[in-house]
Amino acid sequence: LLGNFQLVGIPPAHRGVPQIEVTFDIDADSIVHVHAKDKSTNKDQSITIASGSGLSDAEIQNMVDDAEKYGAQDKERKAAIEAANRADSVLNDTEKALKEFEDKLDKAEADTIKEKIASLREYVAKNQAGEGTATAEEMKAKIDELQTRPSVCLTRCTKPAKSHSSHPRA
Repeated sequence: LLGNFQLVGIPPAHRGVPQIEVTFDIDADSIVHVHAKDKSTNKDQSITIASGSGLSDAEIQNMVDDAEKYGAQDKERKAAIEAANRADSVLNDTEKALKEFEDKLDKAEADTIKEKIASLREYVAKNQAGEGTATAEEMKAKIDELQTRPSVCLTRCTKPAKSHSSHPRA
């Protein structure tokens, strides 16, 4: 933050109604001049910001150190979020396939798939709510656990039945 100011005395109005003209000028010495004016009331405010970041060298170094320190954590968190998004997609696909082919499965198979869906959905929700600390690898393992059984059952359901014709092909 380089600086701030408030343009006060503007009458209350709906969003987008006040007409505020803002100008920014940067001179040759890197000094920024900002001027804001309300067109309806002619009230205005200005600020001049001299060059320099306003941060000491120590503050800048602390910011760089923090960025390096938390970079790995950020990457891990991003991977975990991507895995959770993939889990949501797999859950939706599995539920859709189950709904479509449930009548072709044994009740026990369908129940097993439903339990795995519920388990993964709870696991994902818990981790998205911040109650869990699942890594991307752990989330992927849970996804694979869900996909193993349903894919075997549902693949079997989607294959066309073998023809038992007594007429040999010529």
